[in-house]
Amino acid sequence: MSVLSEFESRLSPELASTWRGLNSPIEIQNFLDSIPYVGEDRDRSPLDVLRDRQCHCLDGGLLAALALRRLGEPGLLLDLVPAVDESGQKLDDDHVLAVYRRNSGWGAIAKSNFVWLRFREPVYRSLRELAMSYFEVYYNVDKLKALRGYTRPMDIARFDHLPYAWDEPATHKLYTVFYRRKATSLISPVAAAELHLTDQRAYDSGATGTNWDWVYHPKP
Repeated sequence: MSVLSEFESRLSPELASTWRGLNSPIEIQNFLDSIPYVGEDRDRSPLDVLRDRQCHCLDGGLLAALALRRLGEPGLLLDLVPAVDESGQKLDDDHVLAVYRRNSGWGAIAKSNFVWLRFREPVYRSLRELAMSYFEVYYNVDKLKALRGYTRPMDIARFDHLPYAWDEPATHKLYTVFYRRKATSLISPVAAAELHLTDQRAYDSGATGTNWDWVYHPKP
């Protein structure tokens, strides 16, 4: 039995109805937007996301990638990687995208606590161009523009020997490999040193509806 078939066999009638409704990238995005963002340490499987109706960008991204596979697409995950300070501390959270192609253009589906870090229409000619579409709006609580790199997409089909779609320990194994992938730089250190802070209006617009209990704060 395939991962998708086994996953679908475990859905209750209510969850199966929700799952069957994810018939396009925008419907997948609409579902992710309809459920609360939670930034807890737990990384859910796609089945748990449907059951609990809450997620963060990583487990929401995996659900989206699995849903894309149901539509005949590859299930591809890409990581947007933040800057780190001199001590090695990240200045913001990573951000995970489920990416897909239409008519030679790349698009993205994403769960986020911030408005502008979500859906992208499939109009970007390269993955770098897609990643750069997030640059100005990927800022932290100190208004620093934190995006520095992106990984090549990881095909979740590589892990079909694991029950990652419904088993949390197996899901964790997939996530561990995903976060070990090397990032490609988006900007030079010289350019990074000359960046301006995000202005207040842009900051406020991106934070519309944000749950501040789950916002990443770099340690002082």
